[in-house]
Amino acid sequence: MFETIEELKESIKNCNKCKLCKTRKNIVFGEGNINADIMFIGEGPGAEEDEQGIPFVGKAGKLMNQAFIGLGIDRNNVYIANIVKCRPPQNRNPEDDEASSCLNYLRNQVMIVKPKIIVLLGSIALKNILGKEYGITSARGKWIEKKGILYMPTFHPAALLRDDSKKIYFWKDLEAVAEKSKELNKNT
Repeated sequence: MFETIEELKESIKNCNKCKLCKTRKNIVFGEGNINADIMFIGEGPGAEEDEQGIPFVGKAGKLMNQAFIGLGIDRNNVYIANIVKCRPPQNRNPEDDEASSCLNYLRNQVMIVKPKIIVLLGSIALKNILGKEYGITSARGKWIEKKGILYMPTFHPAALLRDDSKKIYFWKDLEAVAEKSKELNKNT
């Protein structure tokens, strides 16, 4: 267990636990408010993220930012990370061994940030965090509580770029997250 996000970030800067280290330009560690109530977890960085070392800055990230703005969610007040910290080639899904190599880094991020709500963006995040028995279509939009954290599975923003009909569900899920966050903060 690391005491600070800086110590954790320093510990992975030369990571070579899986084959993704061979093709990465940058480790995409995560970013945001380390005291955030809401944490977003995606599957892995894409080309633009790999280039810049920042999560969700490509087309999917821009779409997510538009939803944030529309719902009054300040990106600077949330924490954003991924299951894997290095880009899978051709933006393929992370393989199980790659995900398992990175999960302790993510667990440490969660322990440091201590979010009240974690939004799981897509099936890869859902299955790696809550279990292989979950499916994104059946789980999305439903609150799941585990170990004192509320989880909201929803579609990955990249899926919205391929299928416009999913945008309304994504919006409703993030709207529920924003409302739940306000409700939780009223009670503290």
